[in-house]
Amino acid sequence: MAAQNLNIEVVMETANKVIENHSKLQEQQKQQEDASEKCEEEEEEAAAEEEEEEEEEVMSELSFRPEPNPYSDGRMVKSFSEAHIATSKEGAFDRVPLQRQQSLPHRPVIPMVARMADQNTSGTLAMTEREASRLDKFKQLLAGPNTDLEELRKLSWSGIPRQVRPITWKLLSGYLPANVERRESTLQRKRQEYFGFIEQYYDSRNDEHHQDTYRQIHIDIPRMSPESLILQPKVTEIHIDIPRTNPLIPLFQQASVQEIFERILFIWAIRHPASGYVQGINDLVTPFFVVYVFEYIEEEVENFDVSSLPEEVLRNIEADSFWCMSKLLDGIQDNYTFAQPGIQRKVKALEELVSRIDESVHRHLQHYEVEYLQFAFRWMNNLLMRELPLRCTIRLWDTYQAEPEGFSHFHLYVCAAFLVQWRKEILEEKDFQGLMILLQNLPTMHWGNEEISVLLAEAYRLKYAFADAPNHYKR
Repeated sequence: MAAQNLNIEVVMETANKVIENHSKLQEQQKQQEDASEKCEEEEEEAAAEEEEEEEEEVMSELSFRPEPNPYSDGRMVKSFSEAHIATSKEGAFDRVPLQRQQSLPHRPVIPMVARMADQNTSGTLAMTEREASRLDKFKQLLAGPNTDLEELRKLSWSGIPRQVRPITWKLLSGYLPANVERRESTLQRKRQEYFGFIEQYYDSRNDEHHQDTYRQIHIDIPRMSPESLILQPKVTEIHIDIPRTNPLIPLFQQASVQEIFERILFIWAIRHPASGYVQGINDLVTPFFVVYVFEYIEEEVENFDVSSLPEEVLRNIEADSFWCMSKLLDGIQDNYTFAQPGIQRKVKALEELVSRIDESVHRHLQHYEVEYLQFAFRWMNNLLMRELPLRCTIRLWDTYQAEPEGFSHFHLYVCAAFLVQWRKEILEEKDFQGLMILLQNLPTMHWGNEEISVLLAEAYRLKYAFADAPNHYKR
């Protein structure tokens, strides 16, 4: 069985440990919150006592000095602080009011410009001892003359360090051979082959039988920048969801990047006439492109000027992104053929699975007439890319490439775990509109590696329970 390739016992033990650690962390945070609330209550009591003492002193002074206060408007002044509030704006802040500081523990906010950075559980970029140890294991495994791909998959399941992610993705996708000596010649051959396609086909993009394909690609790519809706009014005539992961990242606003994407998508479309170009495929290029840019730069990629890279490097990134995206799509091409039958089947399977693992959520959606196809079509079509920050998608794809049939099969269980993750919020919504707004705008903007690890652990437990016995989730 496919699951045995990854040593089920080891992965299940890891999955259970991740969930257990996450539960412990939540309990610790709850205890800290309780302690903080108790501390705040004590501060409030102390402040109240201090205010009472102050009032007594002021009232004592007033008993000896009964003349009206010029700022009281004829009212009895209970305390000096109240009298001070009634003063002019210039003097209103002469005395700093007593304020309690927010002391509740919270996870550091991940800034928008760090959307694609590798985040550890604390939200920082510092490498822990465990992460350094994992990086060493990857380097040792990759240093051999023939990389053990099964071991590489096992090691990659829990995430791949940024430093070795480009070479690991190329190996796991099947783009590069395990034999080190053959890799350079393979890269040269495949890159030349891709640019041979460019020379042969790209000029035909304006031919009558390719015009529609190229026009749709040309429309979709600029949607990666928010200015496109203003600069190109025609774009607004076509109702397609703007990707949530890309518009806020300056990298994808660059003309040179958009041109690369246009070439990749056009060549793929004409080489796969059974499906051609389908909206949503453009999203699937972005993780590969970003990861392969990291191969050549040290700084963060969000604001990096790609045009500053040498032309040869840009060509390498473009060709590598094309071939790895092609490998991915080879496994899920029925998602994009006529009527998209692959997606239809997966959405139906998701509905059946959720009905077994969380009947309350399933019946709640049914009660308010929410069809799974209305929200989960996008989850399947774009592999959750529009539901998650790009940094989370990249981490998710580490596991997808390590897991047998990760994109085509394991993704179903991830979607089920993802839906149930929001059961509390779903059950609180009491109408169709509220449910649809929630399901199409789930609050994942500040998710990082910890949340993705928990999601994957839950998904693996579902797969372990249902994958080899699909009748278990069919009514």
